[in-house]
Amino acid sequence: MAQPAIPDGTSDPGCHPVDEKLHPSRLVPAALQHIAAMYAGVVTPPLIIGQAVGLDTAAQTRLIAAGLLIAGLATILQTLGVKGFVGNRLPFVNAASSAGIAPILAIAENSATGHQLPAIYGAVMVAGVFCLAVGPFFGRLLRFFPPLVTGVVITLIGVTLMPVPVAWAQGGDKEAADFGDMRYLALAAFTLVVILLFQRFGSGFLKQVALLMGLSIGTLAAIPFGLADFAALRSAPVAAVPEPFAFGAPEFHPAAILSLCIVMLVLMTESSAGMLALGEICERRTDGRTITRGLRTDGLATLIGPVFGGFPTSAFAQNVGVVSLTRVRSRYVVAVAGGTLLVLGAFPVLGAVVSLVPMPVLGGAGIVLFGSIAVSGIRTLSEAGLDDSSNIILVAVSLGAGIIPLAAPAFYADFPAWAQTVLGSGISAGALTAVTLNLFFHHLGTRGGTQHAEAVAALKSS
Repeated sequence: MAQPAIPDGTSDPGCHPVDEKLHPSRLVPAALQHIAAMYAGVVTPPLIIGQAVGLDTAAQTRLIAAGLLIAGLATILQTLGVKGFVGNRLPFVNAASSAGIAPILAIAENSATGHQLPAIYGAVMVAGVFCLAVGPFFGRLLRFFPPLVTGVVITLIGVTLMPVPVAWAQGGDKEAADFGDMRYLALAAFTLVVILLFQRFGSGFLKQVALLMGLSIGTLAAIPFGLADFAALRSAPVAAVPEPFAFGAPEFHPAAILSLCIVMLVLMTESSAGMLALGEICERRTDGRTITRGLRTDGLATLIGPVFGGFPTSAFAQNVGVVSLTRVRSRYVVAVAGGTLLVLGAFPVLGAVVSLVPMPVLGGAGIVLFGSIAVSGIRTLSEAGLDDSSNIILVAVSLGAGIIPLAAPAFYADFPAWAQTVLGSGISAGALTAVTLNLFFHHLGTRGGTQHAEAVAALKSS
């Protein structure tokens, strides 16, 4: 589609908006909006997982830097790509997905001390290989992952993660004598109120960065009370070359691998939905080959990421929203955002700034962040035909299976270790139940063509 000329003459009238190279005066602010939208989400997985496995401040900083580095590389590869092989060449952001956090925490809980990250990274690498193998054929599998299934999984992601920010709001360390102190709760509540005020009264860019503003103002408010720790910033190196396998050589455990391969299928569904939606927004048709190249990028980033400390990589839906809101569709804008993440990852001192954020502040923001994930799932379910009694039963049983580990953590205590890893994660348990019941109600003895067409149509709408 031709674009009208603009005053600075930077738009080529014969150039598709996706391939438009903007003048820096437009490109930089647009890229900053994408960074603001994605930054909190990019650092969340390493922040949560690092805390869960007991990393010290220096190791936590390296883990965050690795997450930023992999996100930058994956985003650049996705937007610029190698034509015909990898990269969907759309304004598409890739980074470690929050969907993998809950099953990764389950793997850590069932691994020996000192072996948590090696077990996690072994499973992540196999999940990357799985994505590369299944990606070219994934279009045929979409009918097994309609919004009915993905809606359940996304909802469970938000619900099962909610205890994490609640613990953060109480101070983070459950063994500490002051865990649950009113100072911590007040700081978490203050952060939440700041986010709500920016969301209610802010406009444009300020409204988009409400979460970031809440984290920043909450941290500043914590300083007079001695609740902000600057040790990470003082000890972090200004620049550092990522060290391969700095957290240990990968270990491969079947139950952990199965759990993350299930998660990878969900992430592939989300990526496919994001590409379909972005194709509509950008007015550039997303065909099977585009989706295959996009998923190949996910697979490569997920496979290579653990070498430096990365986690399962997928699409960032919030950045699809930024493209839709701003109508700036140039993939080069997102490539610059990816390059910025790459720089942040190469300079750990910049990543260490995240470590300044006190646990209660993260708790207040986390309630919004993880709650919004659950809302995304509910929104997807609302378009999944819940007026049908079979669908209601499917969702009810799947949500029930997913909430069991949250409501009764010891429920699977007497099960074999592999079953505890798979079923102990509400996401894995709910996803397995939803996929199985979807097969039972909608595929056994039915014609699959219509189901596939309906699944693709629903993915586009969601």
